[in-house]
Order: sequence, then structure tokens, then C-alpha cells
Amino acid sequence: MSEEEHSGRQHTGRENRNDGDGVPAGPAQPGTPESGSGPWSPEGSPAGFRHPAPPAPDMQRPDMPSPDMPPPGTNPWAQAQQGNPWGQPAPAQGSAWDQPNPYAAAAGTVPRPGYRPPPKPGIIPLRPLGLGEIMDGAFQACRRNVLAAFGNAFVVQAVIMLLLIGMGAGLIASVDGWLQSDASSGEVTGPLVGTIVGSVSLLGALSVIGVLIVQGLLVLPVVRSTLNLKTGFGQVWRLGRRSLGPLAGLALLLLACAAVGVTVLVVVGYLIIDSVGNMGLLVVIPAVFAVFAAVVWVAVKLSLAPAALVLEGIGVFAAIRRSWQMTGRNWWRTFGILALTSLIVNVLTQIVSVPLSFAVSALTLVPSVAVAVLSGVLLVAVSLLMGAVASAFQSAVTALLYIDLRIRREGFDLTLMKYQESPESLDPDFLPGRKAVPLAHGPYGPSAGTQ
Repeated sequence: MSEEEHSGRQHTGRENRNDGDGVPAGPAQPGTPESGSGPWSPEGSPAGFRHPAPPAPDMQRPDMPSPDMPPPGTNPWAQAQQGNPWGQPAPAQGSAWDQPNPYAAAAGTVPRPGYRPPPKPGIIPLRPLGLGEIMDGAFQACRRNVLAAFGNAFVVQAVIMLLLIGMGAGLIASVDGWLQSDASSGEVTGPLVGTIVGSVSLLGALSVIGVLIVQGLLVLPVVRSTLNLKTGFGQVWRLGRRSLGPLAGLALLLLACAAVGVTVLVVVGYLIIDSVGNMGLLVVIPAVFAVFAAVVWVAVKLSLAPAALVLEGIGVFAAIRRSWQMTGRNWWRTFGILALTSLIVNVLTQIVSVPLSFAVSALTLVPSVAVAVLSGVLLVAVSLLMGAVASAFQSAVTALLYIDLRIRREGFDLTLMKYQESPESLDPDFLPGRKAVPLAHGPYGPSAGTQ
């Protein structure tokens, strides 16, 4: 074979030769090493000689490093950890992720998770109340419902005052007529004593009835104010007219129990002193203090009966039982709040009424009948006004104590929250809590009916 044929055959075989992957080898690209050079072609290989391909990775020797394996001592994840650990490319500058949220201004600041205060739709927050919240709530209730609170208290106090004045005038006239009569002292003493005792008992009954009526009726504007509902003067009487009779019955029952207790105490004390003598005072005096403590204890236990009677629409004995149960584990707290309220009201009343009384009494120095009558009327008006303010505030505090104990023992705050979103609250005469069913176990303690 001639030299030209041999070179032509070699050229044809080089063009048809594959590169090891089944792809025909094309012409050499710029920057690509020639077939005779590279790591697998030692220097000095003859031209046209192709070195065999490197062995597959699975056929390499264990001590031979793979071409794809990084050199020893390098962390293959270092570059990924320094950048995006998930291997995703970082967003380009000016992308949509860098733009401000167009809804942030409209939505406002999203509150962070944590404690959220309970709702306060009216005069108190819907949760168990503290002393300051009870005092502030009572003041707010009286301020928002001036006529319903002070107006009704003033009317009740005025009616009782007029009855007391009329009965006192009749008693004085009767005593004066008996003294000027020709009857003997023995004939006058019995009727006179009976008249005085009856008049005093009747005056006491009227006073207690008036206090319980004010205390019972004032729970209506207070409980409506918890949902920011205002109550008018006539609306109080319209909502509580069915409770006036039971309130009077409750007052008479309490008076009867007090009269029986006092009678028994006097009789027992008289018998002890009569049988033992002066040494019996060592027994009678401690017994009097013990009876006084028992009366205070019972009075606190029954202090919520008027509020329960009016708001829940129950009877006299059911209201007494209800008040007794609600104050089961809260006697000292109830006693402390009622005693502190009475002290504050009495001090403030004296501070205001004493200067006014001195100013009105100065008018009596003027030698005139008209001025004397005017001074007497002003004294009565000042007394009625101070009594109405004191009675209204104390009744509002008692009503909030009743609401607080229902919240603690029956979950009444959850009922008020439900009423807040209920269409029933749109009724002008809506009364929260009238048909409320107490929880078997309130969120803050056992139900009042469990004791």
C-alpha cells in the first residue's frame, strides 16, 4: 500500500471514531487539548495515538480519589451554608419580595400574641372585680343614670320622711291629749306606752322597707349599665313594679325576726339578772356582744337578697337562700367592702351636711315665723338629699357585689358577653341576667347552688 493510501485511510478512520460516549468526535474546538495531550496522555505519545478512557468510578481502586470528590479537608456544604442553605438562588434586587406590603397600612399593626384584657362594654370589665373597680363602677352607674339612681332614692326617702313627720305629729298630739285629760296615770300609761311602741315599730318598718326598695330597684340601672344601657326614672319603676310587694314582705320578715330576737334576748337577760343578781351581768354583757356579732353575720349573709329578688324575679325565701349561698365563701370580703363603703359614705355625708346645717340653722336667729319655717324646710331638704346620695351609692355598691359574686361563681361575665352580641339587647327594657342559667361550675369557682 502506498503512503498516500495509508494516510487517507487513517484520516477517514479518525473522522468516524467515537469519543467513548457514542458521540462522533467532531473537529477540535478552540482551547480543547489535542488528542495526544491531557492527563491520560503522557508526553511523547506519537501523533495520532489516543489513550484509552479513564476507568469508571465504581471500578476505581479504593485508594484512588474520584475526580468528582473534593480534596480532603474541605467542607462541601461550606459554600451552601454561607449562602442559601436550601440551595435556592437569592432573590434579585428590586424583586417583589423586597416591596412593602400594600395592605399593611389598611390592616394596621397585628397584635402580638399574649394577654388580652377582657371586654368592657359598660361600667365594669367583664371579669371578677376588685375593690377599686366596684367603687368606680358604682360611681359611674350613678353618674350615667342620675334620675334613676338619685331621683328614685330621693323620692323613696321623701315619702318615708313625710310619713315619719305625720306619724310623729300624730304621736305628739295623742300624748298631749292624754296628759291634759282627767284620766289617772294608770289609765294613761298603758295606752301611751302601746302607742309609742307601735309608732316606733311602724317607723322602723317604713325605714327598712324604704331601704330595701331603694337597694332592690338600684340593681336594675346598675346591671343595665354593665352593657352600657341607660335607664330612665320611670323605667326603673316599670321594670321593678312586680318586685315591690316581695321587697316589702322581705322587709317585714326581717323586722319580725329582729323583733323576736330582741324580745328573746331581753327576756333571757332579765331572767338571768333576776335569778343571779348583779353577777348575772357577767353573762349578759358577753351575750349581748355575741348576739350583736351574730346579727352582723346574718345581715351580711342576707345583704344580697334584695338584688337577687328583683333581678332574678324570685320569691322572698328563694332570695334569702340565694344570698346565703352566694356569700358562702366570700363573707369577709363582702363584709369588708360593705363596711368600708358605709364608712366612706358617712364621712363624706358629714363633711357636706354639717356646714350646710350650720348655715341653715343660722336663719333661725332671725325673729320671723316665715324664716323659721323656711329653715326647717331647708334642713329637711338637705337631709333628704344627703340620704338619697348615700343610699344610692351604697345600693350601687351592693348591686356590683352581687354581680361580682355571680361572675366568680356562675360565669355571669360569659352571659353578659353573650348578651352584648345578642339582638335582645336592642330592646329598650332589656334586663340582663333575668333568665340567665348559672353554670354548674363557673370559670372562677363552684356555682352558688353547689353549697
